[in-house]
Amino acid sequence: MALSYKARRRWSVIILLVGLPLYIIVATSLVGLLGRPGILVELLVYVVLGVAWVLPFKSVFKGIGQADPEADRKTQKAE
Repeated sequence: MALSYKARRRWSVIILLVGLPLYIIVATSLVGLLGRPGILVELLVYVVLGVAWVLPFKSVFKGIGQADPEADRKTQKAE
């Protein structure tokens, strides 16, 4: 079942305010377990982890910056 626009907006805020800080803590802990690798290896790990966190949530964030498409349908029905 697809989420409505409002539900996706709410979930995106929750993911950004709660999930992202938790993910940052996990990512820095993982890099800390590696010891102190070379700067390029560390940068590569951070880049990969920085991109990997958003992939499962791609459908939630898609179209959030656009106007509400459901509002357009409601105004067309009212006319």
